[in-house]
Amino acid sequence: MKKRPGLNTVCTHTGEVEDKRFGGAVSPLYMSTAYVFEDIDEKRYPRYFNTPNQQALCRKIAALEHAEDALIFGSGMAAISSALFAFLRKGDHVVFQNTLYGGTINLVREEFEKFGIEYSFTEGFAPEDFEREIRPETKVIYIETPSNPLLTITDIRAISAMAKKHNLVSMIDNTFASPVNQNPIDLGIDIVLHSATKYLGGHSDILAGAVASNSEYIDRIFQLAKNFGGSLSDYTVWLLERSIKTLGVRVKAQNKNAKKMAKFLAKHSDVEKVYYPGLKSHPDHELAKSQMRGFGGMLSFELKDGLDVSEFQKSLKLIKPVMSLAGVESTILSPTLTSHALLTPEEREKQGIKDGLIRFSLGIEDVKDLMEDIDQAIENVKSKVEVVS
Repeated sequence: MKKRPGLNTVCTHTGEVEDKRFGGAVSPLYMSTAYVFEDIDEKRYPRYFNTPNQQALCRKIAALEHAEDALIFGSGMAAISSALFAFLRKGDHVVFQNTLYGGTINLVREEFEKFGIEYSFTEGFAPEDFEREIRPETKVIYIETPSNPLLTITDIRAISAMAKKHNLVSMIDNTFASPVNQNPIDLGIDIVLHSATKYLGGHSDILAGAVASNSEYIDRIFQLAKNFGGSLSDYTVWLLERSIKTLGVRVKAQNKNAKKMAKFLAKHSDVEKVYYPGLKSHPDHELAKSQMRGFGGMLSFELKDGLDVSEFQKSLKLIKPVMSLAGVESTILSPTLTSHALLTPEEREKQGIKDGLIRFSLGIEDVKDLMEDIDQAIENVKSKVEVVS
């Protein structure tokens, strides 16, 4: 077997567009939307995902996920919707994990009924919870691990084995883990999905999505995706290829910061609970160790009762209270007001998402500075509570 290059080598070199004219060290950018079509083997067109920069980036993402092939999209939701609709038809059924990205849940609730596609959400995360929902008409099983925003871990090996047993297509949203920490295809999953806006982009300035799988499944997704029109502009493709060069070093720094921050918050007198799979107290810690190389740069926590979350976020000076995640800068948000705002209060409560929950995306800053920012923000909130009292 041919030896696979190391992670940072893949990030830096795989999928480069060779600059044959000037010998530049970085990929040249081809901005054309019109290519010659006579006397050539491949007719290039941006909506067909086959411009030089698009194809090069797909090779890089496929290599990162240990897949045969990949496709890139204009957003994570474009990738998710294209993959799901490529394998589901009227009368089909799909099993979803009960805690998913809010946008994915909204897609299912708003659109599937129009196409006659049925779906079920599991009650829990155990393999038997998934097995219980499988029907004769089930075609797809879909998971997200670590989950957003409570960092719950689903057993990837068990789900992939179950999918094979029932002849189902298995899909996973691997955004929170990133290819640095987790490669689901090695664990038996068929299709890996990413919001490339997050860790793959990593600088809070790119909107993109990605799908990685075997060549047969990627072609099937392509046949639908070219009609949906969710392709990515070549300039953004070029920026994303540039960003992925530092993916390995960025994510490893974020892993390190998140683990230190989780331990700090777990001991903090003003923090009620911390959700991070790297903590030994996390109920899925051992499972996470068995399928992840690192525990990720994401965590969530709840402040003690009486401490206003909104006021806490406004009091931060270094950590940015903004939407999205996984940038080199640390960010924080309330899932109730952002990522899961489309869910009803009852749905959020069922998933364990409280109004006081805070999702924390660790960046690459010095972690002591981040801890000091947390402390001063909490003290500011407490001082205002004391004044009111």
